[in-house]
Amino acid sequence: MVTVKRVVLDVLKPHDPKALEFAQALAKVGPDYRVKLTVIEMDENTETLLIEVSGNDIDVAELQSAIEQLGGSLHSIDEVEVQGDPD
Repeated sequence: MVTVKRVVLDVLKPHDPKALEFAQALAKVGPDYRVKLTVIEMDENTETLLIEVSGNDIDVAELQSAIEQLGGSLHSIDEVEVQGDPD
């Protein structure tokens, strides 16, 4: 089995929720997720974010769902790190 260990996402979100609340909500998606959020650009209504999530087995679909529930949209997956299970 191959597991996702780290993923870097390009996300667009409205100003609310604030960056800290957004990162905390994403960290709650998995039991051991670590989230690093960087605001890349701000305009009148939105923020462009670079979000790095690391953990033992990241569920990217669940992250995307959480992003959408928070009013954001996933533009792209910019980096990904996976690990195969040694047999």
